[in-house]
This record gives sequence, structure tokens and C-alpha cells, in this order.
Amino acid sequence: MARVMVLVGRDRYGDPWHDHAATSDAVAVLLRDDGHDVTVRSVFPDALDDVGRPDLLVVNCGQGPLDTADADAWRGFHDRRAALVDDGVAVLGLHQAANTFGDDPRWAATLGGRWDDDVSWHPPLGAARFRVVDATHPVTDGLDDVDAVDERYADLRVADDAHVLLVADVSDDDGATRAHPVVWAAAGPGRVLYDALGHDVRSYASPSRRALLRREVAWLLDA
Repeated sequence: MARVMVLVGRDRYGDPWHDHAATSDAVAVLLRDDGHDVTVRSVFPDALDDVGRPDLLVVNCGQGPLDTADADAWRGFHDRRAALVDDGVAVLGLHQAANTFGDDPRWAATLGGRWDDDVSWHPPLGAARFRVVDATHPVTDGLDDVDAVDERYADLRVADDAHVLLVADVSDDDGATRAHPVVWAAAGPGRVLYDALGHDVRSYASPSRRALLRREVAWLLDA
């Protein structure tokens, strides 16, 4: 049994397009069913003050500010989060995690990529397929492509050393179809993985999406 902390987006790190509470609950239910000790906590400046050292930190937060307003009030939170990463705590960023904590550049460096408002986008939410491109990694070895009602993120800024596992095939305005990384492992002191799926609870209703999440967690925990 692993100790898992799920951080839920709200207010400063929330947005009107995502029900982070509902999707975090879906993740927590799945992980508890697998026997893990899961704590779900909304993000506040003191949210990490008393967590000790979890085995896995799951970040399911929304669009965060790029400016420095109220930065002093949140500096301690970001320092504690960064300290957990430096200590080798495994990290899983879900969906909007690529667009959160924009006031702390250490987060994008941890995640191995980010959403860029100038170039990143997605087609309308709907039935989507996410294609495995590395069938040898422990997360994807033996995993079929993932089908879910979800968003297909496109043109994320992805670090050169990120290890891409799944892509979304998305057609541009000119009709050309390109493969866009949506799940990758990032370099770090501990294991770090970003998974762009999870817009709402319909994503977690998909058996193949749940299988992907379970594999991700198993790898992150080295189980």
C-alpha cells in the first residue's frame, strides 16, 4: 500500500471549465480500490504543511496565474512541493496540470512540459483515441490504444528529454494530421509522468483509460 496525495485545483489554481473535485474523486476511488492510502486535498497555501513524505503526489489542478500577484502567500507551498520533488517523491500530473502553477517555473521543469496559451489548443471534447507510440515502456507494454470521451491536447511545449508514450492524432485547419504527445515520462530525481487525459469524469468511465492510469501509478511507485 502506498501513500498518495491528490492535490485538487480551486480558486487560484482552478478554472471554470473543469470539475477538479469530481475528477480527483474518480482518481481517488480507483486508487483506493487498488489498496492505496489516498488523501485528497484542495490547494491552499498550507496544503502541504503536514503531509510528510507521500509515495506519490498527484496534481489535478487548473489554470494558474502567470503573474506574481499574491506570490508571497504561495511561495511556501511551491517550495514544499519542489522539496518533495527534489527528495524523489513520484509525481503524476493530470490534464490541466500542464497549465497550472504558472507562477512557479519549477513546476513546468518538473513536469517536462507545459501548455502555452500562444500555441496550445485542442479540438472539441468528444470520443477520442490516444495512440501508444512506445510499446516497450512498462506503462505501455501490452497496453492497447486508449479510447475515452476526452480532449486531445495539441501543441504542448514538451521538453526534449521527455519520453513520449502516447500521442493524439489531431487534424490542423489545413487538414494535415499530426501526432501530438499527450502522455510522457519526464526526467527528475524521482519518477515523473504527465497524462493529458481527464477533462471530466467521462474519461475515467473508460476501461482503457483506467487501465492506463493504473499502469502509470504502478510504474511511478515502482510496483
